[in-house]
Amino acid sequence: MIRRIAFIHTVAMLVERFRPRFQAELPEADCFHMLDESVLQDLIRHGPSAGITRRIVALSQLAADAGAELIVFTCSSTSPAIDVARQMVNVPILKIDDPLYARVSRTAGRVGLICTTSSTVAPSQALLAAHARSAGLDISSESALCAAAFEALASGRRDLHDRLVQETAAEMAPRVDRIVLAQASLAHLAEPLAEQLGLQVFASPELLVQEVVARARGSA
Repeated sequence: MIRRIAFIHTVAMLVERFRPRFQAELPEADCFHMLDESVLQDLIRHGPSAGITRRIVALSQLAADAGAELIVFTCSSTSPAIDVARQMVNVPILKIDDPLYARVSRTAGRVGLICTTSSTVAPSQALLAAHARSAGLDISSESALCAAAFEALASGRRDLHDRLVQETAAEMAPRVDRIVLAQASLAHLAEPLAEQLGLQVFASPELLVQEVVARARGSA
């Protein structure tokens, strides 16, 4: 049984998305949340760097020093730096997208990845490829960056954000077998897009919750 779990976020709204969910799902666990918005801001502005990696490692070590028995990163863009942290911190680290791409990689076919930040595109492609290799499947993919949607969300235009993502998904749909919404901020669109497009549409939050609960209770 895992009793202390650290969640590390780079987007403030994800703290309040996940906090009540895990209070309900794992009332017996001590879950705490760490937030550093500067990481994602700097990744978007300047791209990956040694400095970003050091900060991810440092955040992981702080969580470990606080007694975390499992560390969960909820930022897709930090995936490459998390690989380094896994080698340097003696606590299991789970990426938000690990359960997502493990599920997507169960069947062959072409996958469409939708991102709204440039910093997410390459890490998402790489993580999908890694899980596909582990599954021994030939999975091709294409990515669409809808940066205007991120700008709309940042300015409080959630309606415009959603419309732009829906338009991007509709344009991509004829060329793919399933779609991945590659950021947690897009997850609320998964169900309506699946109904609209007649395709499977995957998002990370619900699959992450299932994985963390299973690990915490020793059933994963």
